Amino acid sequence: MLNSTWSIRRLTPSPSLSPFFSLPTTNTPKLRPNQTPFRFMASTTQLQQQQQQSTSEFLTQRPYHPPTWASKLNPIPSHAFSLGHFPTPIHKWNLPNLPKDTEVWLKRDDLSGMQLSGNKVRKLEFLLADAVAQGADCIITIGGIQSNHCRATAVAAKYLNLDCFLILRTSKVLVEKDPGLTGNLLVERLVGAHIDLVSKEEYSRIGSLTLTNLLKEKLIKEGRKPYVIPVGGSNSLGTWGYIEAIREIENQVQNGTIKTSFDDIVVACGSGGTVAGLSIASCLSELKTKVTAYCVCDDPEYFYDYVQGLLDGLEAGVNSHDIVKIENAKGVGYAMSTAEELKFVKEVAESTGVILDPVYSGKAAYGMMKDMAENPRKWEGRKIMFIHTGGLLGLYDKNEEIGSLVGGWRRMELDESIPRKDGTGKMF
Repeated sequence: MLNSTWSIRRLTPSPSLSPFFSLPTTNTPKLRPNQTPFRFMASTTQLQQQQQQSTSEFLTQRPYHPPTWASKLNPIPSHAFSLGHFPTPIHKWNLPNLPKDTEVWLKRDDLSGMQLSGNKVRKLEFLLADAVAQGADCIITIGGIQSNHCRATAVAAKYLNLDCFLILRTSKVLVEKDPGLTGNLLVERLVGAHIDLVSKEEYSRIGSLTLTNLLKEKLIKEGRKPYVIPVGGSNSLGTWGYIEAIREIENQVQNGTIKTSFDDIVVACGSGGTVAGLSIASCLSELKTKVTAYCVCDDPEYFYDYVQGLLDGLEAGVNSHDIVKIENAKGVGYAMSTAEELKFVKEVAESTGVILDPVYSGKAAYGMMKDMAENPRKWEGRKIMFIHTGGLLGLYDKNEEIGSLVGGWRRMELDESIPRKDGTGKMF
């Protein structure tokens, strides 16, 4: 039975200055004649072969063989499901006002699949293989009310014929109300996820582990076989998703028409698993690239400790402080955006065509660009890979806040002298 001092509300499914401005030294790199922003990617033939293989293996379970440089980590997963569309592309990201001779390239993990888009899919490939191996008939996971991880888990579970139970954190004012159909919630409810709402205060007081275990015990008593996935899919098993991502990046670098080595990998950090996988894999592989993570919740020391726990779970034998630099980009709070941050997201979209989510990659890119503006010499001449971890659906939750920043519409002017002909072009 649930503790009487708190409650979970269940929804049962029905059948300052923008860092774009005022850099002391700027240099927007110009392309050489006949050079395109995408030449870093693997050759067309290689990409077609990889994509054909990915398509043919979609939703199939495959034996997993780790990169040779990761073979001493333990335990090594035995299998993984093919859930995402990999490899995701890498291309030049022509951000304005970069420091002198600085290049930023974008790894598009936001393109790993529509309902499954983002970094969470890489972790789920390993976690759901483990769930199926253990004979689970349903999945439990937990996160914020607009959790990308929970949305991806709900979809992936249904792909594999598993029920999904989500514990979603919301405000105490809204915890008794229907959470609506905005963003990730729409997808979760369309695919029939069972949703339990819990207030932020209850979540903080009880903790995610206890909450998921309470639901697990309840489902077991009902005769179910639940498998629990932690916040963000961030445990040592899920970490393999981004160990594998480094192998993917290595292949793209080695097979690309331009042999480019990167000085930095920059990424958002929300639960720690992505950062743990990137940092240990970069350290062990030939990349040897410095990883910088911008945390969007909690604080750097919390994540150094959490990442250390994931590394210890893999018997990596390294100190997290030695392989990753974690910076604070939380701002006013998790999933809360300032006007400056949202303005930055709008400016990036308008100038580059890349849409960042406001919770993760938006804050990380904002933090990176702000640091470049304040410390340009620190970044001069560096080649940076920024990993876009997805989360587009979360932007819909900010439509009221961002509404004043977007325009670009008007009624078309049609002079009365223009001849009309009834029936031409009618859509009704």
